[in-house]
Amino acid sequence: MSESENRMIEILRILDQQEKPTGSKVIANELNNRGFNLGERAVRYHMKILDEKGYTKKIGYSGREITDLGRSRIEKGLVYDEIDFTYSKFENYIYQTTFNPYTKTGNVIVNKSNVLDKEALDIIKKAFETGIAVSPRIQINKEKIGGVEGYTVESICGTTIDGVFLKNGIATQPQYGGIIEVKNYEPRRFKELISYKKTSITPLDAFIAKNMTSVLNVIDNGNGTIPANFRIIPGKVGNRAKKLIEKLNQANINGIIAIGKKGENILGVPVPEDFIGIVIAGGITPFCVAKELDYDVNIKLGEELEDYTNLKPVTKKANSILRSVNPHKQYNKIPFFLSKSWNLIEEVDYDMETGEGNIIADISYVNKEDLDDSLKVIKNTYKDCPEYITPYYKIVEDNKNHDRVGIATVCSLSIDGILIKNGIMCKPKYGGLLEVNDKSSFIELISYNGSSIDPHKIFILKDLTAINKDETGAKRLLASIKEIPNIAQYQSNEILKELSKKDLSVLKIGKPREMVYNAQVNNYKFGVVAGSGLNTIAAIREKGIDIDIKAMETSMPLNEMDRF
Repeated sequence: MSESENRMIEILRILDQQEKPTGSKVIANELNNRGFNLGERAVRYHMKILDEKGYTKKIGYSGREITDLGRSRIEKGLVYDEIDFTYSKFENYIYQTTFNPYTKTGNVIVNKSNVLDKEALDIIKKAFETGIAVSPRIQINKEKIGGVEGYTVESICGTTIDGVFLKNGIATQPQYGGIIEVKNYEPRRFKELISYKKTSITPLDAFIAKNMTSVLNVIDNGNGTIPANFRIIPGKVGNRAKKLIEKLNQANINGIIAIGKKGENILGVPVPEDFIGIVIAGGITPFCVAKELDYDVNIKLGEELEDYTNLKPVTKKANSILRSVNPHKQYNKIPFFLSKSWNLIEEVDYDMETGEGNIIADISYVNKEDLDDSLKVIKNTYKDCPEYITPYYKIVEDNKNHDRVGIATVCSLSIDGILIKNGIMCKPKYGGLLEVNDKSSFIELISYNGSSIDPHKIFILKDLTAINKDETGAKRLLASIKEIPNIAQYQSNEILKELSKKDLSVLKIGKPREMVYNAQVNNYKFGVVAGSGLNTIAAIREKGIDIDIKAMETSMPLNEMDRF
């Protein structure tokens, strides 16, 4: 990606954040704030190109607006940069937060969500009353959403707390977004985590898909899962932080679930020596209740800044239904997906010459009555795009539920294991969502080393795939990126070509320092992209068949699997 294209992407981002047409002077100033030294004349030149491409349009003498095509360009054009941008966006909002808990004035960071149903809005309000969000203060505006009467609801984002800390000289470091397991109203441990610095998709956004939270169960009986964030602060400022938290509570910003002790792990998350861990409730937690009940709710995280006084409390004081975390109770540290993968990768012993040996298998489960339909979907999916799909599968028994059967498919991490068996260090880097067209590119990436859950499972549960093509004709597939040292390029190419001949899905072999499908690997390495074993599973789900998705379940001899 050239420097000029980087500038144009940044211009599109600036326009996307504006509520009205914007001129070149404002854009030049904002570019300068973001580290791009570009004058008004140069901005006008770039804007002309963006107009010609259809990414922007001129509105009289007022300036430019971004088009839907321009927004699409942001989403798809520079995915490796989006990984940095996701985190830097939060840092920008933290810096711009001016809320003073002593005077109860200033702006706060808000999530902006669209709710189309009055009944859903009432349910969300009741959820706020349980105190499981950052604050019961919200702003509701009735307006047309996509041509339909609905409601825009602004709620305080937990990142506001980081902003208040910073304005008071305390540097917080956002680490993870995830979901917490709650038992008998007591937060027990983080069940899943994604690092803020290793994803193109906001961590909490990854976990607010249906079936990933159970906030309603927490409200009803004290058992379930809720979204939350994890931060660390220097140990020396612990007492100051606690005083600020007390002031925030008095201002009805009371989203702190737990604050740990110096150097001690909290809710299963390790904390560096001389630091303190802080767990903050997800500001969008009440909206999850409506999503769990199948209401149409569009949640947008950390969307903008809002004056605190414009937000009104749903209830005077929302005392949280959650019990205090036991500070003396230690929980097992939550492992990241890659650390869980290495032992299975080491079990791979597939021999290309004999065609025998173990690969890693994903196993997902369907009801027995849906098996024939599921296999038909797999067959048609492979027929439609054989280059992206590995045709091997195996039906296995479900020993825990005799009404279900498992469908085993070949996990893409098998390729890492085969290369390692042949003396080549191959490291899984990202799980991604690949849009297939004339210029195929990744539109989402999540690091294997920054997530406790298989990234591909997240994309499936959020309904982001389009294995069978969506209504626009686009096809979005699951793929993984591996990186290999440059010195092993020749030997790796020979092995990967052989694996392709055996119908293992190797989509692309990059060159040193080359971006593969617009995704970047580290210096002195080259990237390899492989199709995911969960593509056929995603296709089954897209057809409306209920399937329990499991990733990286076991090792299995490839020669004992069936194939289409």
